[in-house]
Order: sequence, then C-alpha cells, then structure tokens
Amino acid sequence: MLTNLVAFIAGLALLMGGSDRFVAGAAGLARNFGISPMVVGLTIVAIGTSAPEMLVSAMAAAGGNSGIAIGNVVGSNIANITLVVGASALATPLLVASATLRREFPLLFAVSALAWLLVADGALSRLDAAVLVLAMVAVLWIIVRTARAARRSDPLRRELDAHHRDTMPVGQAIARTVIGLSVLLVGSRLVVFGAAEAARALGVSDLVIGLTVVAVGTSLPELASSLASALRDEPDMAVGNVLGSNMFNLLPVLGIAGFVQPFQLAPEVLTRDFPIMAALTVVLFVMCVGRRGVGQVTRTEGSMLVAMFAGYQGVLYAVHAG
Repeated sequence: MLTNLVAFIAGLALLMGGSDRFVAGAAGLARNFGISPMVVGLTIVAIGTSAPEMLVSAMAAAGGNSGIAIGNVVGSNIANITLVVGASALATPLLVASATLRREFPLLFAVSALAWLLVADGALSRLDAAVLVLAMVAVLWIIVRTARAARRSDPLRRELDAHHRDTMPVGQAIARTVIGLSVLLVGSRLVVFGAAEAARALGVSDLVIGLTVVAVGTSLPELASSLASALRDEPDMAVGNVLGSNMFNLLPVLGIAGFVQPFQLAPEVLTRDFPIMAALTVVLFVMCVGRRGVGQVTRTEGSMLVAMFAGYQGVLYAVHAG
C-alpha cells in the first residue's frame, strides 16, 4: 500500500512539473509561429493544462481501468468549477467582464450536452470518440474566430496580451515541450498505477478513485494557473482557464480514451455525476454573467463553491461507506 501511495504522489508531482513545462514550451512555439497571445491563451494553454487528464484517462482506458478514465474527466470538471474557481475567488473576488468569456459559456453547455448524449446508452464507442474529437476541431475553430474578433478593450484580451506577449528561442521552446511531455507520460503512468492498486487494496471502485483523488490531482495545474491569474489581478483568465479545460476534458480527453479502448460506464455516472457537473456549470454561469454584462464571483460565492466540492466528496464517501 505504501508503494502505491508513493507512486501516486510522485506521479502527481511529475504531472504538475511536466504540465508547466509543456504549456510554456507549446505556448512559446506558438508565439514563434506568430499566433496571437489571445489565441494561445484560449487554445494552447487550455489544452496544455488538460494534458494530465488526457494522458491519465488514456492510460487508464488502455489498462482496463475505465472507472478511472471517466471518473477523471467528470471529477476534474467538477473540481475545476468548485475547488479551482472557489479557491481563486477566496484569494481575491473574480470580476468577470469579458464578452469573449461570456460567449464560451454557451459553447461549454453545448459540449456538455453532446458528451452526455453520446454516453447516454452507457457506453463510449470508437464512433462516439470520433464524434468528440471532430467536435473538438469545430470548437477550436469557433474559439479561434472568437479570439480574433475580440475587441482590444476586452479585459480577457488585455490580460492574455500582457501574459503571453513574450517569445522564447525556438530551441528552448521545443526542449521544454518535449521534456514536459516526457515527464507527463511518466507521471500519468505512475498516477494510474498507484490509484488502481490503491483502489484494489482498499476495496474501492475505480470510479470513486477517479472521481476523487485522481480528478483532484490532475486538476492541480488548473488550480495553480487560476490562482496565479487571480493573484495577478487577471480574473477573466482565472475563469477562462476553467471553461477551456472543461471543454477539452469532455472532448479530446474523453475522445482519446475511447479511441484507445472503448468502455462501459457505471450507471451512477449518468444518474449522479453528469447531472451534478451540468448543474454546477449552470451555477458558475449565473455567478459569472451579471445582468449588465459584468459578473463577479465573490468570496462568499467562492466559499459556497468550495463547500459544494466538499459536499460532493462527502456524498461519494457516504455512498462507498454505505
């Protein structure tokens, strides 16, 4: 059991370090190719922070641990909304004023509905996975068009322009990308091994492990990124990280896992976890979109979100203990 725990913790540490280097390298490469900071922030960075979920779910599916694969996706989205946004708002209230960001919410609702519809029969087939990956291409196209059309006065554009304006030498960017991806591969393997073996030792289902410790662990890059953005007074970036990550979790992360190995979903994923994820997405929308175009996630609302995270974890524990 101790070996499993050490492997899991070591894997999480590698996921954090690898994600940071991979995102920095990929963003640096994109900037060298002349891609705007706005597009880099809304696509490259969001995909990069979802890389841990992508590799963990793919390896879990390949190893026959489908509960970890789907639990990681849904649990990470729930953790992003409750823990990541909640902790960021507790650090400093998040004033959300970006028109671009408000346009991403309907896109996230559509992505959530599509993913839910495809797995409603209790299985993720390779055809379903293909639809999710193709939908990702469409979503990226929409995001890039939205980013390019954003006004210079848009707060999110100003934040991203300031944060991603610098470039790095091509060689350094390539090295960081390759090293980051290599570290992510090793870290994801250790996380899946440690989690799966711990689940067997404790008599816990793969799904519960995926929805809890694995999901929270793979959400650490989003937590670090959003907290840093909030403390730099970049609230739209803090929320944008979560919206982009959640869309990518439901599309390429889930899609690639299904391509690697189609799998069946536990019934409770559809009757409990997907509805909770959808409801929390609506809650975040209400908090972030104000009546006059400016919303704010206050510290009180942040504490409510963190309490919801704790409550969800408590429900999973009670169900397992029962």
